[in-house]
Amino acid sequence: MPLTSSPEQPQPLREVVRLLKGWVERTGAVWVEGQVIQLKRRAGSSIHFLTLRDKLADVSVQVSLSTATLDAAGPVTEGALVAAHVRAQVYPANGSLTFACDDLRPSGEGRLLAHLEQRKRALQAEGLFARERKQRLPFLPRSIGLVTARESAAERDVVENVRRRWPGAVIVTRHALMQGLQAVEQVTDALRSLDADPAVDVIVIARGGGSVEDLLPFSDEGLARAVFACRTPVVSAIGHETDTPILDLVADVRASTPTDAAKLVVPDAADEARIIATGRDRLRAAITARVRSQQEALDALRSRPVLRDPSGAVVLASQRVSDLQERLHRAVRRAVEREQDQLGGHLARVRTLSPRATLQRGYAIVTTDDGRTLASVADIEPDEIIIARLIDGDIAAAVIDVEPNEQESA
Repeated sequence: MPLTSSPEQPQPLREVVRLLKGWVERTGAVWVEGQVIQLKRRAGSSIHFLTLRDKLADVSVQVSLSTATLDAAGPVTEGALVAAHVRAQVYPANGSLTFACDDLRPSGEGRLLAHLEQRKRALQAEGLFARERKQRLPFLPRSIGLVTARESAAERDVVENVRRRWPGAVIVTRHALMQGLQAVEQVTDALRSLDADPAVDVIVIARGGGSVEDLLPFSDEGLARAVFACRTPVVSAIGHETDTPILDLVADVRASTPTDAAKLVVPDAADEARIIATGRDRLRAAITARVRSQQEALDALRSRPVLRDPSGAVVLASQRVSDLQERLHRAVRRAVEREQDQLGGHLARVRTLSPRATLQRGYAIVTTDDGRTLASVADIEPDEIIIARLIDGDIAAAVIDVEPNEQESA
């Protein structure tokens, strides 16, 4: 029932807000659809806020929801269309109207994107997107495998740009439907056929963009696993820069467009020719500089006296040998003369001290007839025979008497 009030008897504000809160909250919970125009995740808090706006009218409301509700909805981004199960609330403190959400689900295209995101997370957990498992593209493939729609703009872009960059490139094309129910099967079969060809060194899967629904075959789990199992490097050229199907993530290389794919799989012949020409010029310059340096070193060697007149060194060495020989001869003569002088002195001393020199001075050596040398009169008796050895012979004599020296006896 309406409140009774007048300027003289106004109702308390708190009472009006209390009644309004009761009227609003009796409306119960309801599913609403809207576009997320603002999302505020509060770090460290279990409650977050987003702003929903009607798809057609300029009407927006604030919605609060828990971390669990927000995470369960998958990746919610600003601009996404969602369905929210909300209950209206009025905060008495400021009288503001908000909505509490206990269930949030992507709506329309958002639901599809959420499903694809869940599939991406599952495949990523298995390692299908791991960078370390991706293969490098060959520098110049023998043959390029191409999977695309027949007579499509994507086929024309790839073929024309490959031939423009490398005229001799060999392209092996397998046509397949690139959208629709049979697209996954045909693309997978074409991919496996090219992978089994030993001459094919790289495979390009090309399509010229499209809506999310058009690109759904390239987010198929079966196709993703077939690409992951390929022994041949695979280039994904699906869609434009803003499109990211699962094939882009599992392929070895992602090209933003079919034209970009052509630039990735073959080098530019003109660029390579310029590189070769530059390298040849640098090599020629390096060789010329090296030859010039060696020639200068050779000229410096030739300018040395020993190389200008090689016999001069021999003459100098011969003269030095002659000088050394002369010095050696003089040294030997001096050494011999010195040794001869020393030997003569030694001989003179030996001769002076020899028994023969003593005999020459008139002395005699006296022995008994049995050869004993007599050094004392005590060694001989009278009537014994003695032998006196002189310088020129021996004298035998009989001892008549022995007289010791009185001074020696004393």
